[in-house]
Amino acid sequence: MKKLVLRKATPNALAGGVYRINYAEELNPAQLEAVMHTNGPALVLAGAGTGKTRTLVYRVARLVEDGVPPESILLLTFTRKSASEMIRRASALLDGRCERVSGGTFHSFAHATLRRFPFVLQPDAENGASAFTVMDQADAEDAMNLVRGKFDVAALKKRFPQKHTLYTMYSSAVNTARSLHDVIVDQYPQFIEEEDRIGAVIRAYGAFKHEHRLVDYDDLLLSLLALTKHDEIGPLLRSSYRFVMIDEYQDTNVLQHSIIKGLVGDEGNVMAVGDDAQSIYSFRGADVRNIHGFPDAYENTRLIRLEHNYRSTQQILHVCNAVLRDAPMMFEKELFSERTDGDEPMLISCQNERQQSSFVVQQILELHEHGLPLSEISVLFRSGFLSFDLEIELGKANIPFRKYGGMKFTEAAHVKDLLSLLRITVNPRDGISWFRALLLLQGVGQKVAGTVIDQLLASVDPINAAVPTVTGKARTSVDELLRALRSAMALIPCGDRAAVLASWYKPILERTYDDHPKRWKDIETTLAICGRYATTESFLADVALDPPQDTLDDIAPDDKEDDFVTLSTIHSAKGLEWNTVFLIWVNEGRIPSARSAESEATLEEERRLLYVACTRAKERLYMTYPAVMFEWEHSDVLGKPSRFLDAVSEEICPKYLLTEG
Repeated sequence: MKKLVLRKATPNALAGGVYRINYAEELNPAQLEAVMHTNGPALVLAGAGTGKTRTLVYRVARLVEDGVPPESILLLTFTRKSASEMIRRASALLDGRCERVSGGTFHSFAHATLRRFPFVLQPDAENGASAFTVMDQADAEDAMNLVRGKFDVAALKKRFPQKHTLYTMYSSAVNTARSLHDVIVDQYPQFIEEEDRIGAVIRAYGAFKHEHRLVDYDDLLLSLLALTKHDEIGPLLRSSYRFVMIDEYQDTNVLQHSIIKGLVGDEGNVMAVGDDAQSIYSFRGADVRNIHGFPDAYENTRLIRLEHNYRSTQQILHVCNAVLRDAPMMFEKELFSERTDGDEPMLISCQNERQQSSFVVQQILELHEHGLPLSEISVLFRSGFLSFDLEIELGKANIPFRKYGGMKFTEAAHVKDLLSLLRITVNPRDGISWFRALLLLQGVGQKVAGTVIDQLLASVDPINAAVPTVTGKARTSVDELLRALRSAMALIPCGDRAAVLASWYKPILERTYDDHPKRWKDIETTLAICGRYATTESFLADVALDPPQDTLDDIAPDDKEDDFVTLSTIHSAKGLEWNTVFLIWVNEGRIPSARSAESEATLEEERRLLYVACTRAKERLYMTYPAVMFEWEHSDVLGKPSRFLDAVSEEICPKYLLTEG
């Protein structure tokens, strides 16, 4: 049952007996300007904590209230969770009228669009619903490795790139619209002499995908871009989506920027929402020039600044604004807050790393003693290894903590085994999944697996083909696998199909892993998730496009510990907030990192990284740096604060020297 909310009806809130939101009462002036914008391009510069999500939600609601068909609104984000949450909130405002709004990530939108027009990927496909299978990155790297092995690189006297590097080279070239040559020269100069062979491997990888009806993440975006340029489909997409909104535009890459141009044309109703000051993902291909160049890309762009911060105290915002003040080529923006109730930020010089860790532990204990939940405290750092000493000290003090990062549960070997079996039932020509499944069998090694795959895929119907011409244990186990796959394919519901395959897999799990009881719980959790899906195709698409972020240990039902300190890299902390933030190792050489001085672009991204870290704090911000970074027998390496703190005066952030006693 939906929750009923009483709202006071103002003179302008009722239209024809239907409640209408009073936007001027709900939003600040800048948010209202963005929400009421209708036609033409707009760039909303949404500073940290300024109600960006609220603004997007209310704009969706306002458009629907004004008669725009919900299905003609497209909301693109970087996580499906955030898109779903925005649409849910907008629907709650209008009693469900926004549920048909189109939303999702670039990849999920591309996937859905390509299911409508599958001939773009497979011109000869007879059944669009099963024309292709989406590989996640791990599967794509396995495919690259399979192709790599056919080039006999082991015989080379020089080192040749491994599968991850090859895939990264290929993906970087696609997403940044650069040539493979430029990517190798810029990022992997040690492999420049192998450029021709690398190119041949990547071309063979493309042919392998086409042959086996496989697509990776980059294929989804490339194909979506192709659709926007198609003579018939392009105009159809542009007429279908009259209002396009993109969240976190500073995180888009060149390919995504081109897709938006193709979806809306030169003068479309496009609203980009983002903050150039929070562009910190260039290592993923994000290009801050996309948001900087937005007004030039779309004529008569309306520029709207959200600067009223609802998260942090003004004392903290003074520090954040100062960090950015000397940054070149940034949009002007000055965050302000009505909150003045927090502690003054501190810059603290510690003698060494051990003293830094002891100080953080001491402050956490005092804050917790005074009633602050541990869940409202975080410790942020530039790189994961910088927290190792602190982790030891937290353990000694019995302070529970969790460190952001770790393996996604769909990357666990036993879960991937089950997923590979499911993928075969959806796409029997998926050679990568066949290879993984066959290597589970007794009597089957890589050579036998290759022979079996060649024979199966030579058949029109691999799963119902005759048992391949192998002997002994291999023949028996391959026959059992084929029978299990046939039984599973006879069932349509994803949960039922997965249960059949899990039952077949269980003896293999018990034979392979000493900790099989724990791993079987993971399989049971996967089966429970499968049970929520009507079809295996939809489950596999969701797993590939937006996999769960936690390990299974983190979501286990018997995990009752929910009060813990968060340790996180700054990159992983973006979008989150805490009452109290400790930012450790704010040393020159750590942030900015020593390698970032190679170019102005990388150096400025480090400045933005510090800004993102500071804007996570609501009431308290402690920044610490060891005065001695390394201790050696005969000399110490001395440390000093980050150059980006030079612009932060002692008036807004007093400096302290930590001493004993």
